[in-house]
Amino acid sequence: MLEIIPTIYLQILLASVLGLILGLQREYSEKPAGLRTYSLVATGAALFTIISINGFNQFLVDASRYDPSRIASNIVTGIGFLGAGVIIFRDKRVEGLTTAAGLWVAAGLGMAVGAQMYGLAIFTTVVSYTILDIMGRPQVEEWLRIRRTKERNKNKI
Repeated sequence: MLEIIPTIYLQILLASVLGLILGLQREYSEKPAGLRTYSLVATGAALFTIISINGFNQFLVDASRYDPSRIASNIVTGIGFLGAGVIIFRDKRVEGLTTAAGLWVAAGLGMAVGAQMYGLAIFTTVVSYTILDIMGRPQVEEWLRIRRTKERNKNKI
């Protein structure tokens, strides 16, 4: 069955699933950007990367002027604007930084899949999920807060 499905469709599916995995963690953490957002960002980045690499060959006149990285660099810029829209300042606190960073990573996953760097995309998904899940736990955050407080108090003496 998989032999008859073109590789680019499988790439889109893989990017969507990897984004979905990160989005699932964000859903469980009850964050505003979750399954759909992360999956769409990864899928869109994969699509734009695939188009960048394969979509303009018929217009190629001079191979030395072909630069598929131009679209990729604009994906990074576009996701930066999306991330900036997620970051807010509320009650003397900045919120949304982790969500913005996660969306940036989701775009990177999609780009890696679009560039056929599957191992890198899967490995990065595992690492990112671990960071979001473990480092976001209240126990870890409390432990880090206590350490910072002790360090500050030690430096005051």
